[in-house]
Amino acid sequence: MKKNHDAAFKAKVALEAVKGEKTIAQIASEYGVHPNQIGQWKKRLLEDLPGLFSDRRRKEQKEDAAETDELYRQIGQLKVELDWLKKKSQLLGK
Repeated sequence: MKKNHDAAFKAKVALEAVKGEKTIAQIASEYGVHPNQIGQWKKRLLEDLPGLFSDRRRKEQKEDAAETDELYRQIGQLKVELDWLKKKSQLLGK
């Protein structure tokens, strides 16, 4: 049976593995996760960690926010147009 763990759980287990205070086997036993899975989470944590502090990541987040703002603006404009068309069609139908 395959379990789906949330990101916070994975981060907690991977961080504990990185600390090295316990063996992977001890961590696996404690959390009920296969040691190979813990190794994969640890590897991914160590690979992704430097990116948390990069300027590129911040730039991408700003671009994403700008794109989201533009999409919300477009949705608002389309809603106004739709409401206007509904109102006009009701007036014409009378």
